[in-house]
Amino acid sequence: MCRWLAYLGSPIALEDVLVRPNHSLIDQSLLARDLYLPGDPLASQFRGSAFPTNGDGFGVAWTGRGGTLGQYRQIEPAWDSQNLRHLAAQIESGCFLAHVRAAPGGTISEQNCHPFVHGGWMFQHNGEVPAFSALKRELTLEVDPALYPSILGNADSEVCFYLALTYGLAEDPVAAMNRMVSRIERARRVRGIADPFRATMCASDGDRLVVLRWVSPDASPGFVVNAPSLYHSAGPTMLRTTDGTEEVLPDDAQLVVSEPLELHWSRHTWSEVPAGMVGVFGRGVEAEFSPVDLSV
Repeated sequence: MCRWLAYLGSPIALEDVLVRPNHSLIDQSLLARDLYLPGDPLASQFRGSAFPTNGDGFGVAWTGRGGTLGQYRQIEPAWDSQNLRHLAAQIESGCFLAHVRAAPGGTISEQNCHPFVHGGWMFQHNGEVPAFSALKRELTLEVDPALYPSILGNADSEVCFYLALTYGLAEDPVAAMNRMVSRIERARRVRGIADPFRATMCASDGDRLVVLRWVSPDASPGFVVNAPSLYHSAGPTMLRTTDGTEEVLPDDAQLVVSEPLELHWSRHTWSEVPAGMVGVFGRGVEAEFSPVDLSV
């Protein structure tokens, strides 16, 4: 599956979390290690269904001058991109999202690489809408007609983003994310799709990180039933780097990741984001999570 990170806090160089940690997102693009939650009794069922290599493109989006958003996406592997390393060393931002993609069976194109950007919002996703080809028309037609022309790719993640925008992401992000999940689950049930909708998502307007972790509660026996992994670290976190030193994040930092950025990590530093929950992080303010509401 894909891997992503999201940072919010005082401005730092992107490379401080994207490149320098000893299990950075670039390292995870070549070999993701935390494919299964520690101690998960079902772990043996997941081997062979997870994707440790995320080489089907990458992307970064960040808040730039005047609060405008920058975006850089490529279809090459992140581990082989010198351009990404050079940019990460030069760009400083107080909010950025980064993503490395695994797209087995999907279309490899720049337009399908995350993060997606529209109307002052950034968005990224790890997981999948099951049987998306069967649901694509129904879900896409739910998108606001004024937003529809901005959909450039054919990935399920981009449709999720535009559904959230349609449902009022800017006005009430938690309600919009709830409604997006509820709409996908309703389409899935009507079509009789047994495979679960699995997702970790992050949306950001540069001032907050809206984070969701989800897996369908009614998945049929035999299917993977865990939500994709997601962790959070807050405050002056010390990240072990590839050169043996430590990178200390600012006091107001919020960092959300698919898996910890260190090869040997502690639960005193990294906390698991609860499954089935949605929350909003601010600078120096940890999220209060609430259960995803499928009744909306």
